[in-house]
Amino acid sequence: MALALVALGGAAGAAARYLVDGWVTQRVVGAFPFGTLVVNMSGSLVVGVLFALAIERDVVPAGIRAPVMIGFIGAYTTFSTLVLDSWRLWEGGAVTLALLNLVGSSVLGIVAVVIGLSLGRAVG
Repeated sequence: MALALVALGGAAGAAARYLVDGWVTQRVVGAFPFGTLVVNMSGSLVVGVLFALAIERDVVPAGIRAPVMIGFIGAYTTFSTLVLDSWRLWEGGAVTLALLNLVGSSVLGIVAVVIGLSLGRAVG
């Protein structure tokens, strides 16, 4: 049963990733993959909140941790796409944008996790 719930969470996360990325990409013009950046930063924020609530504060029921944190967030965040987008920029000659994408996503991801942890720790 747990595996089926993780799979359902993964399906929902993948659909959410597709929708968010598409929504952002339609609204922002340029070579930079802002859709992937938004997905990774929002996923980092949510995983920080969930970790604080589920693991540190034990507020989130154990039965939904795996489907949400592993299934949904695992499918929603897109590190592999981050790397592919960066490589495509690099290969296309946009080396500065490729490096900006990699470094920016890493730094902003850490900031988003810290903010998410702070929000999760402040609840209650």
